[in-house]
Amino acid sequence: MIVPILIIVILLAGGLAGYREKSLTASGAIAAVFVGLAIYAGFGIKGLVILGVFFVSSSFWSKYKSYAKKELEEKLAKGSTRDWRQVIANGGMAALFSICYYFHPGESWVIGFIVSLASSNSDTWASEIGSLSRKEPIFIRTFKRVEKGTSGAVSLLGSMAALLGSLIVALVSFWLFQLSLVNVMLVFLFGYIGNVIDTLFGAFYQQAYVCKQCGIETEKRNHCGLPTSRIKGISLVDNDMVNFLSGLLAAALAIFVAQML
Repeated sequence: MIVPILIIVILLAGGLAGYREKSLTASGAIAAVFVGLAIYAGFGIKGLVILGVFFVSSSFWSKYKSYAKKELEEKLAKGSTRDWRQVIANGGMAALFSICYYFHPGESWVIGFIVSLASSNSDTWASEIGSLSRKEPIFIRTFKRVEKGTSGAVSLLGSMAALLGSLIVALVSFWLFQLSLVNVMLVFLFGYIGNVIDTLFGAFYQQAYVCKQCGIETEKRNHCGLPTSRIKGISLVDNDMVNFLSGLLAAALAIFVAQML
């Protein structure tokens, strides 16, 4: 009984620390605590360690050289401080897989859980580290260089960061969950594929707007105190939706392949 109470205290303290460090909004801190509780219910401390690897590393890279990323805040809908939607977009699938495992233990849920976090980690590392690239990224629809922060654009630095982000989660999972080498490779591969799916969705389906006042292309619905005009994308498909769907698809594909092997 003491251990669960201690875990709850640690999760509450972690949420509060995230809020104080401005890594989380108030709603983001509350959502993070509930995601942590759901993951602990299914996968215990091992699951929380994997979640911690994602949250701590992504928060670090979000804050790293933040002064050099100030210009990107005009393009992005949200900054480095995560709200509840961002928390659910990146950790919601992991929490769901953990709950499924709690009621019906099976290797498929383990693979889905780890891949969903590997995908989120891969995507976050790609975005945060890739934005520090000296060269402008290439937009995958036109293969032309575009401004940093453009959804659907890739850079060599960002792609390497995406691979490393997925690899870190795969290696930690190998140690904690005693995964077979085949499953470690699946986690690594589909974690990275989640980032690729995210990029594709960002290029073809994610909403983008243009400011009527200054002309900047942005993810924000309002800019310069005025409503922006949508220039591409599908209604309701914002960055949070793209993150959630890419993690879901990557995990589902990994589970399918694992069952086929």
